[in-house]
Amino acid sequence: MGKYDKYFYKFVPQHTNWGSWCVSPQAYFRGNADLPGSNYNVGFQVFREPVYLEREPHFHREEEYLVFLGISRPDVFDFDAEIEVWIGEDIDNMERHIITKPTIVRIPKGMWHCPVDFKKVNKPVFFQAALMHGDFGNLKRRYRENGEAYYEYYGDGS
Repeated sequence: MGKYDKYFYKFVPQHTNWGSWCVSPQAYFRGNADLPGSNYNVGFQVFREPVYLEREPHFHREEEYLVFLGISRPDVFDFDAEIEVWIGEDIDNMERHIITKPTIVRIPKGMWHCPVDFKKVNKPVFFQAALMHGDFGNLKRRYRENGEAYYEYYGDGS
């Protein structure tokens, strides 16, 4: 055992049966759960078919990055997909963006985003959602019976 072993995490394959659109296994780094004290939480997936992902708008208390790259080796710029991403400061006035080239999207803390719709996937896409916090979580708008809006937290330690 080395003095700095606590800073190394070896990925464990995580098998899913989400469907033919997502390659299994996937890799995840769950921040604090995998390396205590970490301020980073990320998943690594390869999507090979269209899928409507994260349908409901939400926001995080921390910054997040969405990465879209081609997965054709060795050229990550070999990208043939169309992905729709919604983003905005106000959930009722979000902008629609279409991704057709390798892209990273910075989502500042408190910024509404989603849905993310992989409309066309002619070549597999590497997707990574990286949250700058050790515990994953998001907030979604909900409504009480009287119509009053409130925000509910979903995530680790909720």
